[in-house]
Amino acid sequence: MLSRNGRFAYSPITQRPDFTWPEGKRLAVHLCLNMEHFAYNEGLGISYSPGIPHPNSYNWGWREYGNRVGVWRLIDLFDDFELPVSVLLNSAVYDHCPQVTDAFRNRGYEIVGHGRSNSEHQNDFSEDEERRLIEEATDAMTKHEGRTPKGWLSPGVNPSDVTPDLLQEAGYRYILDWPVDDQPVWMKTRAGHLLSVPYPHEINDIPFVALHHGQPDAFARAIVDNFDEMLEQSRKQSLVYGISVHTFLIGQPFRLRAFRRAIGHILAHRKDIWLTTTGAIASHYADLFPAPEH
Repeated sequence: MLSRNGRFAYSPITQRPDFTWPEGKRLAVHLCLNMEHFAYNEGLGISYSPGIPHPNSYNWGWREYGNRVGVWRLIDLFDDFELPVSVLLNSAVYDHCPQVTDAFRNRGYEIVGHGRSNSEHQNDFSEDEERRLIEEATDAMTKHEGRTPKGWLSPGVNPSDVTPDLLQEAGYRYILDWPVDDQPVWMKTRAGHLLSVPYPHEINDIPFVALHHGQPDAFARAIVDNFDEMLEQSRKQSLVYGISVHTFLIGQPFRLRAFRRAIGHILAHRKDIWLTTTGAIASHYADLFPAPEH
């Protein structure tokens, strides 16, 4: 027998209860904006200049461009299209560039926990250290936003074996670390359950652009093709389609142009979809299908 994750059982998507999203919609579409800050002269991350020793100004500056320029171009685009946004936020951003978090707050974006910084991964810590990481990030978001975040994506999408347990115990309602399904999935924790909301591994600019060297038009075409196919599939059952972008990648002008075309295609079908946030998806699904008894 192979080892099992123990968090959820196998469930074919063809054998699920029927349900709809608000207003009878069948396809929920969410956009996640990764807003990150990296330590200078140390830390993790995908490098466009591998092998160069720290301080690597080229690599750090590539990311910092997203905080200084790219994020503002993306905010303009979101304003133009009147998009709801789920911001996956490193809590270090509050100190580094508070003007950006002020802009998010003024627009009512959902703030989702994304650790302290992407210069560290939860999987590298002991359980006590990871608990402290979650507490510090959560406290910062609660202080600045006036409410406690309900969702979490681990930095580098690299959770530890106990991350779901620690998040549930800290009061989180959903997690984005598990790209296993096109519908939400209840996950067991040692003290209850945590909802896994679909987060894209493929329609995500980190693997598509940074790892697989996909060109802007190819990424835009993937966004459109994925949407068209899922819209057709959703006639049979309700689904979740997520798009994930990073400020330092899609915030580059030549990528932003292609991304704008893809979003325009999706919004031409606005009346057919539920354009929403990850938190709203989690809340609606949990209302329809409450967590199982522990």
